[in-house]
Amino acid sequence: MKLLKTSLAAALIGISSLGLVTAGPAPSQAQGTVPVDVWALRDVVNAVQISPDGKHLLVHKVESKEGEYLLEIYETSDLSKPLRRLNADPMEINSAQWVSNDVIFGSAWQVNRKTVKGPEEDVRDYRTYSYRLSTNKFTSIDGNFGIVNLLPDEPDQVLVSTGTTIPDATGVDPYAAIRPRSYYRFNLNTGARELVLRGGGKIPFVSTWDNKGNPRFTQVQDTQAGKVISYYRKPGDGDWTKLMELDLNDPANLYRVLGGIHGIAGFDPDNPNLGYMIDNPNGEDKAGLYEFDFTTGQIGKKLFQDADADVMGIQLHSIPGNDKLVAARYPGARMERHWFDEEEKALHEALEQQIPYAHQLTISSRSLDGKSMVVTNRGPHDPGSFWLVKDGKLAKLGSRNPLVNPEQLADVKYIRYPARDGLMIPAWVTVPKGKPPFPLIVQHNGGPHVNGMVGYDEWGQMLANAGYMVLHPDNRISVGWGQKHFDAGYGEHGGRMQDDKDDGVKYLIEQGLVDPERVAFFGWSYGGYAALVSLSRDEQLYQCAIAGAAVADPEKQYMGRRSPDLKALDEWSKRRGMIGVNPMKEVSKVNIPLLMIHGNVDRRVMYYHLKDYQKAFQAAGKTGEFITLEGADHFYNTLMYNHQQQLYTKMLDYLANDCGPGGL
Repeated sequence: MKLLKTSLAAALIGISSLGLVTAGPAPSQAQGTVPVDVWALRDVVNAVQISPDGKHLLVHKVESKEGEYLLEIYETSDLSKPLRRLNADPMEINSAQWVSNDVIFGSAWQVNRKTVKGPEEDVRDYRTYSYRLSTNKFTSIDGNFGIVNLLPDEPDQVLVSTGTTIPDATGVDPYAAIRPRSYYRFNLNTGARELVLRGGGKIPFVSTWDNKGNPRFTQVQDTQAGKVISYYRKPGDGDWTKLMELDLNDPANLYRVLGGIHGIAGFDPDNPNLGYMIDNPNGEDKAGLYEFDFTTGQIGKKLFQDADADVMGIQLHSIPGNDKLVAARYPGARMERHWFDEEEKALHEALEQQIPYAHQLTISSRSLDGKSMVVTNRGPHDPGSFWLVKDGKLAKLGSRNPLVNPEQLADVKYIRYPARDGLMIPAWVTVPKGKPPFPLIVQHNGGPHVNGMVGYDEWGQMLANAGYMVLHPDNRISVGWGQKHFDAGYGEHGGRMQDDKDDGVKYLIEQGLVDPERVAFFGWSYGGYAALVSLSRDEQLYQCAIAGAAVADPEKQYMGRRSPDLKALDEWSKRRGMIGVNPMKEVSKVNIPLLMIHGNVDRRVMYYHLKDYQKAFQAAGKTGEFITLEGADHFYNTLMYNHQQQLYTKMLDYLANDCGPGGL
């Protein structure tokens, strides 16, 4: 690690003068297409956080299109210039957070390989660091570790775990959530690690820890017994107590295994033997929030349950160290809150009144005295903004994309529409400026069981800015809408899950919002697979499809990743790979144009998917375009400016000129 001594030039952080009222929205500009170069920017300001004493801010940012992320530290009493500018040359800082008034903890990465040899391998190496402000020195260790708990009673220690830079408890790789992890106390002064618990055997990983560093809850798979078993521990206990046992071979239990929402979510600060559990006991369809008694091992009083959605998490008090439960979180038009605390509710509502285009607003960090905080906002008209509240005054600190005018962005509407079998499908529609009927693009991203709630979606906004309406459905199997919605997708890859998307197209056509002769499909990862499936539908609604990072050969994907000892998960994966529609076997039926795009170092959906499909496509005499993003991985934070510029330029050109007769 080294220090940057040059000062910050004119400013991506754009500090406004502190005042009682914020500045209004950006001045109106002539409406028009936002340049691709603007959409292609990496997040300019990626993170802002205030230190526990409220005296310093860290800012994780990039200053040029081709530049790397660096870290700046400001005194909150003087935001005109940074106190420190830090980078990790030859590595790049990819995360940073305050863990005390004096210490920042994070990780850095560096591309050291040109190819990916197998699934989940990475072209990058990682290093974890701590930086001490008072001495202006770094301490680093090899490897990638994530913070599990700040251990507030141990100011020189944090609890960390081995892991990956891309957490994926509910993503395309169902085995990511069960891989063993080890846990260490990390000494912030020396960088030394002390093993607390090594994952493996009976307990491969721990889901929940308390602020004392005690493991408290986990859900593990006993492959020999064919069971999913939940365990809990009371404070100070040296062993685990069994809570619940489920048949791993029953598909009905996959909602709990893969959903990633069930289990202990927090603890009553006044009674360590009382916890908060997200569960759907006694046959309830929607997961709710309940009390859990660690002394009896019993689920107690229901605290909240929504009629239409699962509780997916909780919110604690915004002051660090105060573990008071203030809200339950569940999906809707945004991640909604059911409030338990009137003061926190009032604070959030006051901030929403002051921050322009408030949508998904969060107090992301706050000083221990409560007087200073950093507030983040993200929504259809805000790519992501950062605000400082200090001494009752509010100032905008920066934006993930400061070159986008909020007035050029499109509204996003939350809808629910009926699938052909009557299942109600939640969806979000990005509405371009102008009057309907619009050309439509169905967009689906990864999963398929991740919750796809749309706040600010760069891809959807870019397409809407070019005049397209965008439909983003959360088809059956998506987590967050109850067990029946999840279970309805079992084994339906390319079947009813695909019908749900087509039914959304028909719904919007019936509403008079969409031109039925101007519809296309765009997807990434699982959505890329769905785009390939759309090429050969019997009732063809689409003029073309764009498949990004697509699972083109799910059978080969399955065979390269399968873990037959985990029978229910193996059956789940088999239905994605061996039983559902395989695009490689449907090439002869393709009847619309295709643009296929893939990174050549994709660790999640490996590059062979594009090469194999291209070969089969051309052998069948079909015409399509196949584009390689050199050096691109699968995930958004690994796509550099040049990757996004190439991707977006090609997408927009293809839609306008090559998507069916005359383009879309």
